Amino acid sequence: MDLQKLIDGYLRHLTVERGMSKNTISAYRRDLARYLEFLKDRAIETPEKITELTVSDFGQALSSRWGMSATSVARVLSGVRGLHKYWLIEGTTLNDSAARVKPPKPPRRLPKAITIDEVERLLAASGPDAGDEDAIALDPIKVRDRAILELLYATGGRVSEITNIDLDDLVDPTLIRLFGKGSKERVVPVGSFAQRALEAYLVRVRPTLAVLGRGTPALFLNQRGSRLSRQTVWQIIAQAGEKAAIQKEISPHTLRHSFATHLLEGGADVRVVQELLGHSSVATTQIYTLITVDALREVYSTAHPRARR
Repeated sequence: MDLQKLIDGYLRHLTVERGMSKNTISAYRRDLARYLEFLKDRAIETPEKITELTVSDFGQALSSRWGMSATSVARVLSGVRGLHKYWLIEGTTLNDSAARVKPPKPPRRLPKAITIDEVERLLAASGPDAGDEDAIALDPIKVRDRAILELLYATGGRVSEITNIDLDDLVDPTLIRLFGKGSKERVVPVGSFAQRALEAYLVRVRPTLAVLGRGTPALFLNQRGSRLSRQTVWQIIAQAGEKAAIQKEISPHTLRHSFATHLLEGGADVRVVQELLGHSSVATTQIYTLITVDALREVYSTAHPRARR
């Protein structure tokens, strides 16, 4: 059977049976298109001709030919391993050629968080305070920008989760519904600052933007009345970071990392933070504890009478 059709079948399985998001499916499609290109270069036209060495060589080619980092190679090979496992389960192949091909271990990188002071400067630079009537009148669209950043930091949501929020997902002023990877639903609390910023946007700005569009249920709208894109949120944050003179790389994920780090530094249980972030495994969340351990070590070394050298 044609390899492209078999790959398309796997992508349909991920979409329908596994409920993966459009963004995740797009990433899988790009990665598997590269795998298909590699197989065609080797004149491999059927799954039966793929060997363990073929998959291993593809992993090598990802770094040597396409210049991918170890992290990217591991991601692509994970998709290839899933494809071959699916083929075996479906009876397309008799063996799993990728089962024993181990992806490279990416270097362990700590999430990049900014300080609470830097977060406050970033939020202030993004737009006016909810009570500043004069500033709101001067530039209403900045009220939306401030609400987005306040919500990113208040909930620890991914940028895609925030842009995908619909009005119906506002459970009440203190709770909001987010849909994470694989459309996994979670309800997270919203702090008072974000509540006020969101109310100012809903009352003062969204109605004006909504009349320009076609009645979308999206919470955050662009200046054409349509759902706001992730790219626009990146731009909003970059502009706020520049205005706040923060000498670090700032992205939507920076606020997610800062949310988790600041909660743990404040004494929150790691399993609570896991639920708030929507991590399926607590091991993913525990990487944040490495940051807080450094902070504890610093405090200990300066405060304990027998710690000084």
